[in-house]
Amino acid sequence: MKPTIVLVGRPNVGKSTLFNRLTRTRDALVADQPGLTRDRHYGIGRVGDRDYLVVDTAGFDPVAKAGIMHEMARQAEQAIAEADVLLFLVDGRAGLTPHDEQIAARLRRAGRPVHLVVNKAEGMERSIVSADFHALGLGAPLPVSAAHGDGIKQLVDLVLADFPLDEEPEEAEDRGPRIAIVGRPNVGKSTLVNSLLGEERVIAFDMPGTTRDAIAIPFEREGRNYTLIDTAGLRRRGKIFEAIEKFSVIKTLQAIEQCNVVVLVLDASQDISDQDAHIAGFILDSGRALVVAVNKWDSVDDYRRELIKRAIEHKLGFLSFARFHYISALKGAGVAAVMKSVDSAYAAAMVNLPTPRLTRTLQAALAKQAPPRSGMFRPKMRYAHQGGNNPPVVVIHGAALDQVPASYVRFLERTFMEAFKLQGTPLRIQFRTSHNPYIGKD
Repeated sequence: MKPTIVLVGRPNVGKSTLFNRLTRTRDALVADQPGLTRDRHYGIGRVGDRDYLVVDTAGFDPVAKAGIMHEMARQAEQAIAEADVLLFLVDGRAGLTPHDEQIAARLRRAGRPVHLVVNKAEGMERSIVSADFHALGLGAPLPVSAAHGDGIKQLVDLVLADFPLDEEPEEAEDRGPRIAIVGRPNVGKSTLVNSLLGEERVIAFDMPGTTRDAIAIPFEREGRNYTLIDTAGLRRRGKIFEAIEKFSVIKTLQAIEQCNVVVLVLDASQDISDQDAHIAGFILDSGRALVVAVNKWDSVDDYRRELIKRAIEHKLGFLSFARFHYISALKGAGVAAVMKSVDSAYAAAMVNLPTPRLTRTLQAALAKQAPPRSGMFRPKMRYAHQGGNNPPVVVIHGAALDQVPASYVRFLERTFMEAFKLQGTPLRIQFRTSHNPYIGKD
């Protein structure tokens, strides 16, 4: 299970800059303006040798009682409650402020490990920039520069040192494909889960999940074993904020990480939202096999159906590898077809790709469209073999492969997926460039 790192601090201390640095993205908006982040942002950590999730929160004011700052604080409180470790960011150039002291007092009660990170420390003496912040009583301050990357790798290594390495669940193979049912609140996830467990159910029992109230439900359908990972209607332990939705994004991300196949549930009676697209994007980034179930299809007319299909094509066009089903979970209509697609997506994700056929497919792709030149050289691809499953990974060996553009990588991905009929799962391409033994020799 990937640990969850939550970034907390007052406005304009560089939380979003650190988020972008840790995820190696530009997903979080960054500007020299306090309060730019209003909602939580989620991403996969890509600095260091370990896997982890990162959550960027809005500027935190724990004593705010009304207005937008109060709502932003509620968002931060939700993230704090679900964190495995907290990074408390302060501004090394501005020095210690009363606002920092208020946040520190709140974090000391959080019951989570806290690391005090002094940002914007580039070009400054470490002992001087950290001196004031010892007064917060949160341990030794860690000076970094999120903008320049100074100290970030060391910070990540320190933060993750206490977390055990991931281990494969011992019983996962016996229980068959692990299926995560995910989606926004009130789209019908619980109804779909009940429909799956209620039809032709032989075995079903609740088993405590590995973290935070997640429930894994082993069951059998038509003679085959499965395990559902249910994210529907789950609440975190402890006090529930009435104004905060029951749906937990962190739980959903962790369920996606645990599973083999994701069933993304959409609501035909609602518009396709940015949150739907964000969840879908995370599924794609995670490399998970995917089936999309558009629920409540029986409740909308033909005009609405056409609008939904157009919106899906516009906002979720990057999910072309997945099968879409239009269902009614309440009536059980289309649920059997969803499970057939789950089976085929799982088979595609776990497929074994023979090296000779992979290499022949690569050579055919090169004959059809060679990679573009980079300066005086054209990348040379010699052979391919499989490098992993869930998702399938194709490793290509050759020379100057670091110059292959992203557009050509997508062309190769489509070529392999079509050749091996891998519908329902993404596919990853990795390059291995051979080194010239004569470089550096006279």
